[in-house]
Amino acid sequence: MDYKNYTVYENANGIEIRGIKDFDLGHIFDCGQSFRWLKQQDGSYIGIVGDKVSRVRFEDNILHISNSNFDDFVNIWYDYFDLGTDYGEIKKILCQKDEIMSQAIPFGQGIRLLRQDIWELLISFIISANNRIPRIMKSVEALSQNFGRKISSEEGQFYTFPSAEALSSCPLEQIELCKAGFRCKYIHKTSEMIRKGVVNLSTLNEMTTDEARNELIKLSGVGRKVADCILLFSGTKFDVFPTDVWIKRIMEVLYFKKEATLKEIDQFSKDHFGSLSGYAQQYLFFFARETRIS
Repeated sequence: MDYKNYTVYENANGIEIRGIKDFDLGHIFDCGQSFRWLKQQDGSYIGIVGDKVSRVRFEDNILHISNSNFDDFVNIWYDYFDLGTDYGEIKKILCQKDEIMSQAIPFGQGIRLLRQDIWELLISFIISANNRIPRIMKSVEALSQNFGRKISSEEGQFYTFPSAEALSSCPLEQIELCKAGFRCKYIHKTSEMIRKGVVNLSTLNEMTTDEARNELIKLSGVGRKVADCILLFSGTKFDVFPTDVWIKRIMEVLYFKKEATLKEIDQFSKDHFGSLSGYAQQYLFFFARETRIS
């Protein structure tokens, strides 16, 4: 069956999608945008999206997704993997910006910005503040195990990400079981704010980038960098340039050749990368990590 330039075959194990370009699971899952995919010894990844547990692998330009059918591809995976975006064109435009981007992009040529659930991203990136990816993943998983819904699958036992109602209705002491440290009080407070409607996550895509960012910053534990990550990795806004200490240093080494303020970096990304700032940030992050720029 065909769907928007892709051919999808159903089989006993799931689906195979052909026609995919600019795609690498390692680049996608190992660049810090998602925390619920576990790499397996055979190079595949097992994870949960919503209440769908699947194993994905990409071989010979064919994307294999277990526990899925054609309807799942249309309703879940097409958007989740951002398969409607022409990354070849994005890379072409960015490579024309400067020589640095021309050097950086081949290192992460298969990156795609996942369109993830914004509520799950909100809590995950609150946990990410001043934290390492393995610990973030453990805390997100602990939250899911304690407050999510159990799902049994061929790949094992998994848990859905808990709702705002579930996290806000339990005592803070229970949330502290996820071992997210000082971030637990932010998780509890933000969950309560979302439940009460202080911020409506579903309306952010109707706002300008600045408006959406400022709306998120109202939430406990959310600063500018976390807000930008939430907007970018949910597919809400692509003209953001999430900047932490690591990205700041990368920009100083590669572009400024001196120390730069966050304001200077923000203005540079707007002027230089424009609406493609989020994509540029991911290529630069991956390039710096792979080449050990520090």
